Amino acid sequence: MWESIIPALALMLVFEGMLPFISPKSWRNAMSQAAQQSDNVLRILGFLSMLAGVIVLYLVR
Repeated sequence: MWESIIPALALMLVFEGMLPFISPKSWRNAMSQAAQQSDNVLRILGFLSMLAGVIVLYLVR
């Protein structure tokens, strides 16, 4: 199990770091807009993101 989780976490960190590395100004603006959203909007976006991840995992496995 750890042989799958650790590489997945490492890949997530690579993807998470790409936008602030490539375009810090756009990333800062996006984070500022996200901070202004209500909890319900952020919760829905988080759920949709998780759902998309589960679907992609299902399709590639």
